[in-house]
Amino acid sequence: QVQLVESGGGSVQAGGSLKVSCAASSFKRYCMAWFRQAPGTEREGVAAILGDGVTKIADSVKGRFSISTDNRKNTLFLQMNSLQPEDTAMYYCAARSAACGWYGLFEGRHYDVWGQGTQVTVSS
Repeated sequence: QVQLVESGGGSVQAGGSLKVSCAASSFKRYCMAWFRQAPGTEREGVAAILGDGVTKIADSVKGRFSISTDNRKNTLFLQMNSLQPEDTAMYYCAARSAACGWYGLFEGRHYDVWGQGTQVTVSS
């Protein structure tokens, strides 16, 4: 069964760090990404990684967030540092099972497999 399962969300104070994970079932993934969505806002792509390890980080989190994978464990990570209240959101991982385009990496419609999300709450 093709699935993604996020974990590691939680509550943290401003300035703190959190690392969320996404465990993938065994299927061919050409790229993966992290998106987030806060209530009343549009879904936002924050970080993506191609199969060759090249990453793309959104300007809103550049210098604070990083994305990585452990391919042996089929796991995607998002390391979040210097968290701010505006980072509060549900965080989703996504994967695409076909060739990926650089300019589509932060487009939700680019991905065909999604996790259920993990909540990250940052208090001031």
